[in-house]
Amino acid sequence: MKSSQKRLATVALGATAVGALALTTPAKAQLDQILKGGAIVFVIDRFGGQINNAMNKIVGNPNREAGNKTKVVPIVSVGQGASAGAAQVSGPARAVDSVKAVAQVEGNVRLGASLRLRALIPVSTKSATNIKRVYGVGVTGLIDTKL
Repeated sequence: MKSSQKRLATVALGATAVGALALTTPAKAQLDQILKGGAIVFVIDRFGGQINNAMNKIVGNPNREAGNKTKVVPIVSVGQGASAGAAQVSGPARAVDSVKAVAQVEGNVRLGASLRLRALIPVSTKSATNIKRVYGVGVTGLIDTKL
């Protein structure tokens, strides 16, 4: 990143932070979600390969199986459209290359007790609309950070 781009990004972030101080509580919460989502996407774009390598070391996956691949992508919460973390996906290289995010879909069911269900689905877009599942790819790990 060029020096002038870094300065512009720093000024924009500073202006956003100052503006956030003047917001009401609901607006602050919404801005907080936007900033966290943007930070997650930035970190994954910038360090996704390193995170993926670290995850492979943790699970003992050398990623050497012929034709298979792993990759770290953002989790998009369906219904909210916000980034909610990151996940590692694994499968045939061609299919993994088409995965842009993991969609998180939640629901409730009552089976004697009330259960909360959460599905993580590899998809070919980062948008929470027009979701297209990528078949043959599975979620092999979750990445989060303590805020």
